[in-house]
Amino acid sequence: MFQNKSNAARFIGLRTLFAAALLLAAGPLFAQSLSLLDQSVQKGQTLYWDTLSQSGVLEKNGKQVSFRAASNVILLDNEKFSFSDAPQIQGGQIVVTPKFIQDAEEWFNARPASGENFKVGAILIDPGHGGKDPGASMTHKINGKNVTVKEKDVNLSVAKMLAARLKAAYPQKQIIMTRDKDVFISLQQRTEIANAVKLKDHEAVLYISIHVNSSLDKKAKGYEVWYLSPGYRRTVLEKGKADDPKLFPILNSMMEEEYTTESILIAKFIMDGLAAQIGNLSSPRGIKAEEWFVVRNSNMPSVLVEVGFVSNYEEAKLLNDENYLQKTAFGIYNGIAAFVTHFERSRGFTGAK
Repeated sequence: MFQNKSNAARFIGLRTLFAAALLLAAGPLFAQSLSLLDQSVQKGQTLYWDTLSQSGVLEKNGKQVSFRAASNVILLDNEKFSFSDAPQIQGGQIVVTPKFIQDAEEWFNARPASGENFKVGAILIDPGHGGKDPGASMTHKINGKNVTVKEKDVNLSVAKMLAARLKAAYPQKQIIMTRDKDVFISLQQRTEIANAVKLKDHEAVLYISIHVNSSLDKKAKGYEVWYLSPGYRRTVLEKGKADDPKLFPILNSMMEEEYTTESILIAKFIMDGLAAQIGNLSSPRGIKAEEWFVVRNSNMPSVLVEVGFVSNYEEAKLLNDENYLQKTAFGIYNGIAAFVTHFERSRGFTGAK
C-alpha cells in the first residue's frame, strides 16, 4: 500500500465494500483442484503470496487480481471487486478451480484499464546515525595503519553514491536524503521527514534506510535486508477514513499486509542487486523481519539495508574501500530501479491510500 494523496474517498469506499464482502465470503473446499503456482507459470502470470495474511496477487499484462485463501471475493486492479471460486490451502499449496483461472485470465486479457498510471514520485534515502552518534565502529590495522571504520561514515558514503545514481536516472522524481553530511538526526525526525513528503496525484514514496552491522562473533559477515515483522501491529490508516468504524480494524489490517508485501518485494530486489554487484566479495545473509523504529514508524513500504560488518576484519577493509562502496550503492540502486520498473509498468502494485 503506497502512500498516495489522491482518490482517498474512492479507495476507502472500495476497501470498505471489499472488507465487508470478505466477512461474508468463505468458499467451500472443491473436488477439482489445480496448483495455482503451476497454473500461473503455464499462463505467464506472476504470483505473489504472503503466507502470514494468506493473501496474494496474480499479475499479467500490467493488471492484477488480488485474492485471499477461503474467500470468493477477488479485487481487480484495486478498482472493483468480483466473485470467483475461493482459493484454498491444501497440503501446503494454494489450489484453485478452473473457474478461478478462467476468471483471472478474462480480466488479464480484457481491454487495458484507462486512467493515469501510478508512479514512484519520491525515494527517501536514510543514512543511519551521524554526528554525535557514530553507530557501530571498529579499529583495524589496514595497510599498516590503524583505521577506525565508523558506521555513520559508511552509511553516508553509500547513501550519497546511491542518491547520485537515482538523481541521474530519475530527474523527474524527488530523491531525498534525511542527512547529506555528518549531523545527528533523531529516529523520530527521520520518520517525520519520510511521512511529510509531498506527493502529486498518483504518486508513491519509498523509504530505504542504510546501516552497517557489528557482532561479537568476528567471523560474522555479509549483507542483509530487513523489513517490518508481519506480527507487529500498528495503525497506518487515518482515523475516520472508514465509512463504518467497525470496519476500521479490517481496513487497517489490509493496509498493513500490503505494506509488508511491498517491503518484502523491495527487499528481494535489493538483495538480488547486491548479489549481482558484490559477487563473492561478501555473502548474502538473506531477507529478515524486525521491528526497527524507522521501519515501523514510516507509513509507506520501507526496508533497512545492513551492508556489512565492521567487526569482521576482511569486511571492514571492504567497507573502507570506495570501490567496494560504489558496488554496494550500485547494487542497492539496481534493486530499487527493478522495483520502480515493476511498480510503474503494473500501474501500481497495490493502488492508492
